[in-house]
Amino acid sequence: MSNNWRPATQLVHGGTTRSNHGETSEAIFMTQGFVYDSSEAAEARFKGETDGFIYARYGSPTNDMFEKRMCMLEGAEDARATASGMAAVSAAILCQLKAGDHIVAARALFGSCRWVVETLAPKYGIEFTLIDGRFLENWEKAVKPNTKVFFLESPTNPTLEVIDIEGVAKIADQIGAKVIVDNVFATPLLQKPLELGAHIVVYSATKHIDGQGRCLGGVILSDKEWINEHLHDYFRHTGPALSPFNAWTLLKGIETLPLRVRQQSQNASRVADFLAEQSQVAKVIYPGRKDHPQADIIARQMKGGSTLVCFELKGGKEAAFALQNALDVVLISNNLGDSKSLITHPATTTHKNLSDEARAELGISPGTVRFSAGIEDSEDLIEDFARALKSVQA
Repeated sequence: MSNNWRPATQLVHGGTTRSNHGETSEAIFMTQGFVYDSSEAAEARFKGETDGFIYARYGSPTNDMFEKRMCMLEGAEDARATASGMAAVSAAILCQLKAGDHIVAARALFGSCRWVVETLAPKYGIEFTLIDGRFLENWEKAVKPNTKVFFLESPTNPTLEVIDIEGVAKIADQIGAKVIVDNVFATPLLQKPLELGAHIVVYSATKHIDGQGRCLGGVILSDKEWINEHLHDYFRHTGPALSPFNAWTLLKGIETLPLRVRQQSQNASRVADFLAEQSQVAKVIYPGRKDHPQADIIARQMKGGSTLVCFELKGGKEAAFALQNALDVVLISNNLGDSKSLITHPATTTHKNLSDEARAELGISPGTVRFSAGIEDSEDLIEDFARALKSVQA
């Protein structure tokens, strides 16, 4: 395999291994276990003296291809595929922490990620501090002698705030902490956290990587040393492994990732510009627009905007519901990154478990709506929004 391939080629050919049948498409190895030529061979493999697979919970040929392909795209040394994006997040955090350690996390996180930091981790004696991650001084002020992990997503869900990953990584390096970046909203095509100094990257592969509403999946990427020291045994013994069938589905999805993300981003940009001109819309947040609050950081660390748009309707929840219910092409769903355009009301779905105060801190109002652009014709999407907005009072 060439290390000089560009992303579109990597995502078609990267990491592929073929059986003696010489199949074109990657094979699905639907097996739990593997057979050894002898007892001595089994012993050697369990000792790590010879390469090979032991048990599907630890790894399988199909999963291995997906992990290698993601490593090529991300520029990572190693990866582990997980059963879901939240399995990736929780494993990446918990595998390296113990009672008495401290997490600093940006407060703008997906609801389940906040739950891991605020509710699950403290059950094991792990402390946390939530901050407004947009300002580097907040990361510095939150550091304690026992701080081991910085955790953030950028752009954030759902308000598309952008955090200076390189700046956060420099602070973490000064104290020996590890930076975990949830890179779902940017995709590995539009942002490379490892190149910016982050240590671990996590994805919900359910989103853009599958991108076609078919399966759950996640992946954790880092250097071999960190994975061997922290993640390897945690992964083997707690069992968050990805199904080989889902790994195969993700391999098929990732082949078209550049095509989909390009079209989705173009659609998102056009819809964002359209919405910004509408009287019913109070504000639009899109990383590709010059009026984004962190436009200077975006120019430094991202290769494009995003497939997501966040906007606020003046009429609050009533207006948001009226808009969503009137849409025809765009579907109501809490998923994102799909080839179909989707729309979500975060306050009553993805972030409903947060308090009113916490949502207000994050900029999630009753009128906040998250739009995930699909690959449809942009004119059809704009016409759909134009028609639906007629049901919303200005």
